[in-house]
Amino acid sequence: MLIKVLIVIIFSMIVLSLFSALIFFYKDKGAGKRTVRALTIRISLSIFLFAMLMVGFYFGLITPHAD
Repeated sequence: MLIKVLIVIIFSMIVLSLFSALIFFYKDKGAGKRTVRALTIRISLSIFLFAMLMVGFYFGLITPHAD
């Protein structure tokens, strides 16, 4: 159950980072480094989430089509 909560939290952080990049893009008019930093964080979180899903599936913490 803990792994599922972590997945939801990390997914929420990914979405939040994506929207913050959008806000920085409009405020800085495309010339700032904050947009790139926010998108880099989003990509890093996405890779971490993918790795966590693979590890959870490998160790049986996440099962496909669980009842």
